[in-house]
Amino acid sequence: MKLLKIIPLVILLTNTVCGQIISNYVPFTGWGVCRNNSDEVIILRRFSKEAHVCYLTVSPKSLNTKIFSEDSINIHQASWGAIWSRYPSTPYLLAMKQAEKYSDTLQDAGFRRFLPSQKGIDITIDLCPSQFPLDRIVFTDLINEIGRVENPVPIAVSITGRWIKGHPGDLKWLDSLGRAGNLDILWINHSYNHNTYKDVPLKENFMMAPGTDIDSEILRTEIALLQKNIVPSVFFRFPGLVSDRKIYDKILSFGLIPVGSDAWLAKGQWPRNGSIVLIHANGNDQLGVKDFINLLKEKRSEVLSKRWELFDLRESLIEDVSN
Repeated sequence: MKLLKIIPLVILLTNTVCGQIISNYVPFTGWGVCRNNSDEVIILRRFSKEAHVCYLTVSPKSLNTKIFSEDSINIHQASWGAIWSRYPSTPYLLAMKQAEKYSDTLQDAGFRRFLPSQKGIDITIDLCPSQFPLDRIVFTDLINEIGRVENPVPIAVSITGRWIKGHPGDLKWLDSLGRAGNLDILWINHSYNHNTYKDVPLKENFMMAPGTDIDSEILRTEIALLQKNIVPSVFFRFPGLVSDRKIYDKILSFGLIPVGSDAWLAKGQWPRNGSIVLIHANGNDQLGVKDFINLLKEKRSEVLSKRWELFDLRESLIEDVSN
């Protein structure tokens, strides 16, 4: 697999949020062995928090991400090549390899749909920068409808750094639903700025706009989440679902898996079994929100009889690459 060499980027932060001071945040590749149970994880980032060295890691088997302090894990720094040699058949590395096949498209690159045999969908909810409040009805309806059968309800939230900065109250409310066990939230990096330029061709727009600092767009969003005591996942969604091969490979080099959608509801793309559904809950997508609520109502009887469900994006991906 072709991976770009990462030039170390150090991001220094001094502001404190929820008691978290994150500094010296850098890409780091290697693996670690947990001292309490001997489980192995792949290491993606190293940083300092409250004067302690910590690592952002991913399980190569489950795709779950977790933060470890330096004193709780044995560190083995290594290249991506060495990591590939050590974990060649794990779901995480298989997913990275499979992701390469979906890179050569200007729009909607990445995983867009999983196994059609799945009786249900994966729901992804985007939070792009917005002056409007969070559409909380999306989440309360999910809990009211799906929560009768699935508890917690699995969802994925694609979040931008600017939305985090501009909506601290909404983020706290949403995160509280996860901590209370109502939702199982997978936090997807959706870039920091999500810059959009009107009447500019796609090839020069979003993250492809001249002067975009891709490293910063990735790492600053991860930092913004960690400052809120939220652990980012290994998934990435391109702003506007727009990318080229160079940017796509850059995302892979950070250990992130691009995820698109084959059912953007506001564009009239209705979901099928195995679809990755996309809606916005940032106040700018009333049509998509309405369509999604109608979808939940339409599927109510199938939900209650367990013939249709929402899936965890990680589990869907693992099943997809394992078949």
